[in-house]
Amino acid sequence: MADIDLLTHELPIVEQLVREAGALVREFYDTGVEVTWKAGNEPVTAADHAANRHLVADLQRAFPSDGILSEEGHDDLARRERRRVWIIDPLDGTKEFIGRIDEFSIMVGLAIEGAPALGVVYQPVADLLYRGAPGLLAEMVQNGVVQPLAVSRVADSTQMRLVASRSHRDPLVNAVRGQLGITQDRPSGSVGLKVGLLARGLCDLYIHPAPGLKEWDTCAPDAILRAAGGAIGDVWGRPLRYNQVDVRQRQGLAASNGVIHGQIVAVAAAAAEAAGYTVEKGFW
Repeated sequence: MADIDLLTHELPIVEQLVREAGALVREFYDTGVEVTWKAGNEPVTAADHAANRHLVADLQRAFPSDGILSEEGHDDLARRERRRVWIIDPLDGTKEFIGRIDEFSIMVGLAIEGAPALGVVYQPVADLLYRGAPGLLAEMVQNGVVQPLAVSRVADSTQMRLVASRSHRDPLVNAVRGQLGITQDRPSGSVGLKVGLLARGLCDLYIHPAPGLKEWDTCAPDAILRAAGGAIGDVWGRPLRYNQVDVRQRQGLAASNGVIHGQIVAVAAAAAEAAGYTVEKGFW
């Protein structure tokens, strides 16, 4: 299938499914939901499971030859035999969702031969959708209005605007912030929404030098930011890979507008190593 078919065939199907999943999640958000806890002291709700069932079932029907990896699904590694794999986070930003903060999203990415090829991130409360395919398309749609995505061109680190986690900010983020001379930051939930702020040029830098990220947290945002002209990889500056046996993004995440990305990852990697981390073992 040609790359352009991603826009004419896959993208419309995925957009519809993500919006439908968003409507399901919004119902739970409006009426309240019980919280349970899974391994790693991570919260999960009925909204996560409802969105997951909807996305997985319909993606399997639409693309029966593709593999699927989902945060709330059973991973039997059969996906490893597939060239194309849909990578799903049915509710990114569960802590914000539980806390009645609207910074949560539904994310679906497509990895082809281990690389991000297509990403859709949808914030239901704001009716804000990001969509991107590197080299093909980078757009946001809010309340029916379509706008192109493009990263900023800020080249002075002291003028950069950092977007940071609202719910868990690692001390290494502050160390990197200080080394780069950054004085402006903006808290946000959801990896997808943080990266969306970079893709819109509203922020310039996002780093996650800590454990916690997995493939479903980064695949869709990775495709969108690359499409918008930004740079994204691990804290040591290497590309993120997908459809791996170990789905943990062990070496964290560094994303930026790309202008001085090499300088940013050099500072972030040095801070990580000074704290005792290594590129071989990463953060977990």
